[in-house]
Amino acid sequence: MTKEQKDNLFQLVKSLTKSEKRQFKLYVGRLDVNADSKFLNLFNYFDKAKSYDEPAIIKTGIVKKQQLANVKAHLYKQILISLKLNPSHQNIRSQIREQLDFASILYHKGLYKQSLRILDKAKELAMQNEEKNLAYEIVELEKIIESQYITRSISTRADELTIQAKELSELNVITSKLSNLSLQLYSIILKTGYVKNAEEGQKIKTYFNDRLPKFEISQIGFREKLWLYNSYLWYSFLLQDFLNCYKYASKWVHLFYDNPHMISLNPVFFLKGNNYLLEALFFIRNKPRFLKQLEILEDQLEAPDFPKDENVDALVFLYLNFHRINQHFIDGSFDEGLNLIPRIENKLKKYNNRLDEHHKMIFYYKFASLQFGAGNNKACIFYLDKIISNKSLSMREDLQTFARVLNLVAHYEAGVDYHMDSLLKSTYKFLIKINDLYEVQKEMIKFIKGLQDIYPHDLKNAFIELHKTLKTYEDHPYERRAFLYLDIISWLESKIENKPVGQIIRDKYLAEFVK
Repeated sequence: MTKEQKDNLFQLVKSLTKSEKRQFKLYVGRLDVNADSKFLNLFNYFDKAKSYDEPAIIKTGIVKKQQLANVKAHLYKQILISLKLNPSHQNIRSQIREQLDFASILYHKGLYKQSLRILDKAKELAMQNEEKNLAYEIVELEKIIESQYITRSISTRADELTIQAKELSELNVITSKLSNLSLQLYSIILKTGYVKNAEEGQKIKTYFNDRLPKFEISQIGFREKLWLYNSYLWYSFLLQDFLNCYKYASKWVHLFYDNPHMISLNPVFFLKGNNYLLEALFFIRNKPRFLKQLEILEDQLEAPDFPKDENVDALVFLYLNFHRINQHFIDGSFDEGLNLIPRIENKLKKYNNRLDEHHKMIFYYKFASLQFGAGNNKACIFYLDKIISNKSLSMREDLQTFARVLNLVAHYEAGVDYHMDSLLKSTYKFLIKINDLYEVQKEMIKFIKGLQDIYPHDLKNAFIELHKTLKTYEDHPYERRAFLYLDIISWLESKIENKPVGQIIRDKYLAEFVK
């Protein structure tokens, strides 16, 4: 096994709860021969160890070096089997698969009638819970058995199974096409962010329409609608059509509330739908509805029947904290939002192995933006450096782009301008390299570059001129994305009116939403 696989095994052991460890030992201990086995001793060693250290393992004498790979592979398999048997990991899918396995065993023993009886119940359960891939597998096995188990009703039974197989196959194809489309759109937004111009916008529209399968909405069920709304959501995000983002995120979330038993079966999709709904409300700046939706989600998460596992726990941490921060950007309450940073940073250590680099960087950008809004420019620069120094360009390039632009502004505000020329050059070079130079960014870089030639008494007029220029891009279908990451307009107004940027944003919010 490779070093990474060995590390993965160590992480698996460390991820086990006390009850899962206890069950593993009970599972292994059911056979006396395992009482002093190498893999169990290795498990106990990993359980106590703080880090993976192969030489230290060999030194203990638990296992010889040439045996280690095989013992680790066996241990990994035994842990997974034990977890599979744990009631906390049992769900409808595993129950259906178990029944399918039982039916297959009975079939191979020639007990056709018993097998068909189990398959019929399993198929009903699969259909009730939108497990149509499993339902299709069941129908295919039913067809095989019926071809060998002759009954008087074989002709009508054959027609029935053929129709079921055809309908399930068609629905599974629709689901596959929609899930593929959703994944491809998600990949695009992760790589490049929103569309940059009309040409890119047209490409996305063509790409989407060419891959959207044809169907009647009345003929599809929960699963197909879920992927349909998912696809439309990413399509709308790419085009910065935030009203339609809200529309399809709402449809997504209400789909679950209309089918409440699906929440416990698909908690991850339920959480993701709520995340996108809150994100859409953030972009359209509707804080009253945003707070109401956040409250509804928090209440649902506290419900005793809401499923809890490590994956769900990590997503709850991620989404709730993203939006607890976002609420302060809507109305400019940056000082209040600063209290969230140390609490989230402390928990980030706990979730370090369960969060990808992309989401960690989003947290840092949000921290930086809070600090900037509160006037703590050096703290802002500290968090931005974590993004700028990240060499993973596969991460969202737009996030890196605006981190660099905000970094320039923060350096100017902090009075740290002794190496501004090199910062300007590196920022411009980066934007050119990834072909992500917008008019808003060009104007900002040109403005900051020219600040050194502006006399102090002319500074206010310079801010006014830049404000006038950038205002023309505020509602531009493609340029406006710059203002989603950094409210440059409000920052300029704060310089012109000599007010904190938070107060400027707060006054705008009150004027628009508090009549």
